[in-house]
Amino acid sequence: MSAATTRTKPILVWGAGAIGGTLAAYWARAGVPILLVDIEPDHVEACRTRGLNLTGPVEQFSQVIPAVTPAELDGRFDVIVLAVKAQATEAALAQLAPHLEDDGFVLSAQNGLNEIAIARALGPERTMGCFVNFGADWLGPGEILFGNRGTVVVGEIDASTRPRTRDMLDLLKLFEPNAVLTDNVWGYLWGKLAYGSMLFATGLTMDSMTANFEDPRRFIVFDRLAREVMAVAAARGVKPVGFNGFDPACFAPGASEDGARASVAALAEFNRYTAKTHSGIYRDLAVRKRKTEIDPQIGIIAELGAEIGVATPATRRLVELIHDIEDGRRTMSFETFDILIASCRAAADAHPL
Repeated sequence: MSAATTRTKPILVWGAGAIGGTLAAYWARAGVPILLVDIEPDHVEACRTRGLNLTGPVEQFSQVIPAVTPAELDGRFDVIVLAVKAQATEAALAQLAPHLEDDGFVLSAQNGLNEIAIARALGPERTMGCFVNFGADWLGPGEILFGNRGTVVVGEIDASTRPRTRDMLDLLKLFEPNAVLTDNVWGYLWGKLAYGSMLFATGLTMDSMTANFEDPRRFIVFDRLAREVMAVAAARGVKPVGFNGFDPACFAPGASEDGARASVAALAEFNRYTAKTHSGIYRDLAVRKRKTEIDPQIGIIAELGAEIGVATPATRRLVELIHDIEDGRRTMSFETFDILIASCRAAADAHPL
């Protein structure tokens, strides 16, 4: 039997939304001791009483999971899976730090480069990287839509492989049998940043992810955004890794347009067969009416590029447009997307990649 199925200590999952809730439900069903932490009292109550209900085409089941709010949490844990929105990372770290054992670690099951913030707050030795690309949406208290499977990867941020890394892989395989152990988790995370910039662009409209990716008018936006991320990654010595139709080599400095078009077409195809038709960015803006992860996920690209002299004008414009929608200055529409098209054309002329 693997260490994953013989654990006696609970794994603390901090954040019971789309990612954390889905992982916790699968682990709890497999018999892994789990404790959920979430700031939504109604969601916590639903999870620990009637159960967390997963729906969608992948699998449907309900699982009762022990759950508490941060104020109710007691004890220390050797494994904490952090699954909050990127902008909530630092606040969550301040709350969870007293509950992490001295030799424990935090696994970032988030979008973005949150491992940087975790390592800064808790130390590199207490940080483990993770990449997830499955589709899920939090629908309400005790309700999560599991839309499609996707790549799941785990790796140490120093590129080592340790017993704890293999144990974490075993745990993740209980959820995703094809989960991967890597010595280049930063490569996956930077690849996701490029894809993430594309997804944020799709959030400028009400259209589905596939409708965005297959529209030839919008290709210049997806191409330019990905190329800016890849240029920053290359300048910082990162080797991005592809997944689920996204091929970072197609957007590397000097790469042909034909390859980029093929990769964008592959992304349209991948997203065509999921019950999660729109990104989480779309749900934040159109459904939940709340701030997105644009600053910690995409704004950081411009900041890291500026540190080494790589211009990212299209990325900066995307950040501005998302803020405009968040603050009510613009609507989610093709007219807003068209502003980004013009910015990407200008950027391509001024700063060819």
